[in-house]
Amino acid sequence: MIQLRTDSRIEKLETGIPGFDQISQGGLPKGRTTLVAGTAGSAKTVFAAQFLAEGILKADEAGVFVTLEESPDDIRRNVKGLGWDVQQWEADGKWVFVDASPQPGEEMIITADYDLGGLMARIEHGVRKVNATRVSMDSLGAIFTQFADRAIVRRELFRIATMLKRIGVTAVMTAERTEEYGDIARYGIEEFVADNVVILRNPLEGEKRRRTVEILKYRGTLHYKGEYPFTVMPGQGFIVIPLSAIELKQQSSPIRVTSGSETLDEMCGGGFFRDSIILVSGATGNGKTLMVTEFIAGGVKAGERCLLLAFEESREQLIRNATGWGMDFEQMERDGHFKVVCAYPESAGLEDHLIAIRDEIDRFKPNRVAVDSLSALERVSTIKGFREFVIGLTSFIKQRQVTGLFTATTPTLMGGTSVTEAHISTITDSIILLRYVEMLGEMRRGITVLKMRGSPHDKDIREFTIDGQGMHIGKPFRQVTGILSGAPVHLVRTEAERLEGLFKEEAVVN
Repeated sequence: MIQLRTDSRIEKLETGIPGFDQISQGGLPKGRTTLVAGTAGSAKTVFAAQFLAEGILKADEAGVFVTLEESPDDIRRNVKGLGWDVQQWEADGKWVFVDASPQPGEEMIITADYDLGGLMARIEHGVRKVNATRVSMDSLGAIFTQFADRAIVRRELFRIATMLKRIGVTAVMTAERTEEYGDIARYGIEEFVADNVVILRNPLEGEKRRRTVEILKYRGTLHYKGEYPFTVMPGQGFIVIPLSAIELKQQSSPIRVTSGSETLDEMCGGGFFRDSIILVSGATGNGKTLMVTEFIAGGVKAGERCLLLAFEESREQLIRNATGWGMDFEQMERDGHFKVVCAYPESAGLEDHLIAIRDEIDRFKPNRVAVDSLSALERVSTIKGFREFVIGLTSFIKQRQVTGLFTATTPTLMGGTSVTEAHISTITDSIILLRYVEMLGEMRRGITVLKMRGSPHDKDIREFTIDGQGMHIGKPFRQVTGILSGAPVHLVRTEAERLEGLFKEEAVVN
């Protein structure tokens, strides 16, 4: 990521909206007007309300909310679920409503010489009453319904924008769009009266809505380009996930931690690095969940806190399986060293899952996190959305210096590469492959460390077995080749010995 040069000529006001200040390089240009345009359901009103709410909560700055469509009572009720007590803020002199919403039974007759001078006077009075630094207007579309002449509308909007700039407030105006990727706003005028334009989108992708935010215009200042996913969470509000703006600044730890298996630790050159991300890929029934279980048990035994995020099995099933392998998850929970969170992938969008996972990590503060499995999450999103989710999750885990272990399921029993594996292999630090091997009419299991970033590791494909005590890794396969391709070939002893000798000679030379 190229670090954008900060423009010192224009001061910015931090919105306080999580993630937005990062993609905007510091917030909204101070003392200017920003148009926030979006289709129905794209969270325009939430953005406008949160701009004021965060100013009160984080900067002790009062705000004025100009409502042109919904009544103040409706807005108070709607934002209550986001954790904002607007009524209390009004009593404290931190929030003022300017109610210009249509009244029941009210009819307006607009003449050519009509202007919005009265509304402007009320806005200015509200600003001075509480010494406000922030103003939100929701939504400009209501003004257009009152005027047949677009020229009058444009004139009055310019007057409002000029007045807001004159009194020194930073303002947000919302406007409707009719298409996700069409005109900026419904009437084609709104964007010309604002210094900045932010677009909110809510397209339907694969039977799921996926919200994104894009800073389209930031007059005279810098910002990150492109669309960024966001979500609206109860009790939190508008949260941007600034994936492309993530910077690789975290420290790399030289400390090793156990995988839960002494033999696997040896194969990995002494264990996993503490801040590494490990991908375990294999076919169904090949031992991936067992590796997760041993990874958790090894961490608890070492005095670490461990978090398991399960998207395929229930808590009861995981506890039963762990018990069958000689590990007591329930006791680990009672001791406070372990927590399991189970959820259906389809229960929310990937953005919501990511925010929930981040919150869970911040609350529980684990040393290890296991996700079983990424393949379950992949099926509820587009490839782009899934990759963005993995980038967001891995970067967050690395920033917290947490060891992460993810599982992925390959589509075939013998060999093959999953879509999951193909799209996240470059993001992970280590890759462990589990494979079935057919030998003389019997299905056996193989394990190999394919990648171990920053460390030497065992290159052999070893056989392993599973019993009531867990996983047991044995000796390498010596008379079989083509295991990873899914087409194993059995070599006669003389050929196997010849190939092994060649590898030994090469190792000596190197």
